[in-house]
Amino acid sequence: MLRLVLEPLTSAAFLAFGEVLEAPDMPGRTYFEDALANLRPQARPSLSLSVKQPIPGLPLRSTTMERHRFSSQSFVPQKAGRWLAIVAPKGSDGGPDMARARAFLCGPNQGVTYGADVWHHPSTVLDETAHFAIFMWRTGRPGDDEFTQVPEFEVVMP
Repeated sequence: MLRLVLEPLTSAAFLAFGEVLEAPDMPGRTYFEDALANLRPQARPSLSLSVKQPIPGLPLRSTTMERHRFSSQSFVPQKAGRWLAIVAPKGSDGGPDMARARAFLCGPNQGVTYGADVWHHPSTVLDETAHFAIFMWRTGRPGDDEFTQVPEFEVVMP
């Protein structure tokens, strides 16, 4: 079974998959627009709020990955503890290349934008119930979300 060891979420480590969203230390505004993408002109912006219950603990075992082929997807915690961002690059067959998958441990003040067409695991939180604002573009058709099954993998602490 593939074992992914959690690593800290940093902008440099996550760059191939999207963008890390962190509030600035000083007063002012910081823009996070490098990973935002809408590849369908007919898609409309979609802002949703989500509440996620924490998993019982690690290791996490899963067989599911998802992507949004035509849209980036941003997760901005409103109230959260630690949470996971599990990603995989696209393989030669178009599915997730789990041999190159990575798992990031996100802090309560960190968000991410998954780039368009980036495979990622469904939202998973640790510690406590989490509240997220989620932004993406949608048409309301099945192509907005794509889920696939992969061989079982597990995510563990270092």
